[in-house]
Amino acid sequence: MTPFRYLRTATAAATLVLLGACAQPGTGAGSSPSSAPAAAPPTDGDALVLRVKQTGGFAGPEMIASRIPDLSVYADGRLIFDGPVTQQYPGPALPNVLVRTISPEQVRQLTEQATAAGVRDGTDYGQPGVADASTTEVTVTTSAGTQTVAANALREAMAEDPQLTTAQQEARAKLRTFLDGTDKLLAGSGAQPYLPETLAVVVRPYVQPGDDLPRPQPVAWPGPALPGEALAAPQKLSCVSATGDQRDAVFAAAKAANSATPWSSGGNNWAVTFRPLLPGESGCADLKAAR
Repeated sequence: MTPFRYLRTATAAATLVLLGACAQPGTGAGSSPSSAPAAAPPTDGDALVLRVKQTGGFAGPEMIASRIPDLSVYADGRLIFDGPVTQQYPGPALPNVLVRTISPEQVRQLTEQATAAGVRDGTDYGQPGVADASTTEVTVTTSAGTQTVAANALREAMAEDPQLTTAQQEARAKLRTFLDGTDKLLAGSGAQPYLPETLAVVVRPYVQPGDDLPRPQPVAWPGPALPGEALAAPQKLSCVSATGDQRDAVFAAAKAANSATPWSSGGNNWAVTFRPLLPGESGCADLKAAR
């Protein structure tokens, strides 16, 4: 589980301190003074400016296919992020995806901070001696182009991991400091549930739970016929997407269900994982590249 799920209790005041600290180019964490103007973020409102996501790691194929980025920042100031979840089992059927808006100045500050923190193609984070950990991938887009870095086991690696050089440890520390700052930013007020134009659903055959577990009653599926198009053949994963009235019907049914609910469609029962599509995504094809 990513750090974004643990740090939602920071106050809005901390957010203001964070943004004030990076108000001047070259004063953000890990930066050095420079007289050169910082590269500006895109101005097209739907353009993706910054994304933080997890890839790989020890997770089931359906979870990898439906994984939501920790944070997506768009040029118009929208922050779409994976919000906190309860620890109850079974959990809610729908993920807690939230959206809030920041100012254009704050968007610019975020891109400057990311660049200052080392989000540039080729930054070396090394490979720590940790097995089965996810990789944190950070992408920033400015007028200078798109830069992406990837750090495996960014939070799990030991502070003195012998497989990491001093330079790699320093690069990882700078990236963690930047991500800690974005966590605080997400604690600001005004977050609302994110309602996507399209709701994708990762589908797999339903398997009855063991004898010692409750057997929930199937619920009639109100959306496009399951199982839909093949997504990952070896794992028997498929996918459907719903828009308009079908999307609304699926959302309404899912709010009354939970993550263990079986859904009946076409004479069979199915297990589903919901994945709200983000701006720039249009359908199940966007989930095939998940890793």
